[in-house]
Amino acid sequence: MRQPFDDDLTVRLTKPLPSRGRRGGVPIWAIVTPLLILVVAALGAGGWWFLLRTTPTKPVTAPVAALQRVPVAPEAAKPETVPAPAPVAVAPPPMPVPPPPEFTIEDASEQRILDHVPAEAAPDPTVFRFKPNPRVLVLDFASLRDQGHMLNRTAALVEKTGLPRDRLLNDTELDSAIRGGGDTAETYYYGHDYSGAALTRFFALADRDSVHLSVEEETLHRLLRQEDLFAPNAQEALISIPQVGADPHVTRVARATILHHELSHGEYFTNPAYTAFVHRFWTVTLTSAERDRIRRHLRTLGYDAGLEDVMENEAQAYLMFTDSPEFFTPEMIGMGKSRLAELRNGFYRTMPAGWLRDSLGQTLTLSKTAAGAHP
Repeated sequence: MRQPFDDDLTVRLTKPLPSRGRRGGVPIWAIVTPLLILVVAALGAGGWWFLLRTTPTKPVTAPVAALQRVPVAPEAAKPETVPAPAPVAVAPPPMPVPPPPEFTIEDASEQRILDHVPAEAAPDPTVFRFKPNPRVLVLDFASLRDQGHMLNRTAALVEKTGLPRDRLLNDTELDSAIRGGGDTAETYYYGHDYSGAALTRFFALADRDSVHLSVEEETLHRLLRQEDLFAPNAQEALISIPQVGADPHVTRVARATILHHELSHGEYFTNPAYTAFVHRFWTVTLTSAERDRIRRHLRTLGYDAGLEDVMENEAQAYLMFTDSPEFFTPEMIGMGKSRLAELRNGFYRTMPAGWLRDSLGQTLTLSKTAAGAHP
């Protein structure tokens, strides 16, 4: 009787195979061959599985940066969001306070300037700004000597006859020029008048040639800087007058005459319309003979008669605005009183409107009143 055997042929046989020579049984090859095929198939499948497990796979080529993991900080490690501080208003630094001006300047009328008497130990000169024409500065000197030390060198440069126009005189030359004309430092001029352009040129020449200036001239330089008189195209003027009693010739009448005369120069320097009007008066209204006689007279006073602007400026000041016989009469230039009255009336009718015209009108009214009282 045949013994049962395990269905799992992959493990082992529990009974020996029947002999090949036994009749009537299944041939042995028929049994063994299928078993061998199953074993070989099993071994092949196992070997293939083993090879898949042990053979290294080809690495996938990819950018390194794409394969790296970006570390993420844990939530607890994130810094806390701090709110931005509120803006703090920072005040700008305080602006520096400019120093007080060295020179105190009062706006004043002609009458106020005329009436002014400096206080004891007050700075000399007193400085005024002429109220009807603020472009005119007025220096009121208690001392004729101080006035001369401040302004005589400018007079020598700008309008005195026989002196250089391209440089300043040194102290020795200036003293010689003053004495050569029969004057002193105090009497070289009783009143001065200069345009801003002339004063700018004066100090430019002083700088160019390193001229040693007087203490008074240095004071003038600081005053003009304070008032911005050296600004380009500035139409400014400076005049000066002496106080009553500065010397025996400076009476109240003389002071008033000098002031009015010099203020007319200030208008000429600062009012282009008036400057043009005076030029027409000089070149058209006056005759050639009258101009010649005026030149000769002004030359005796020390003016350079070759300077046409100086001639026409002085002509208007003497003919129209100088009434004291101590300083001017028409006879000094060979002119009759009737001709002077005719010139004054015509001048008044056609001159530009303003304070100077009003002033001349008052003078003419007073003259007519005086003429009516004394036929």
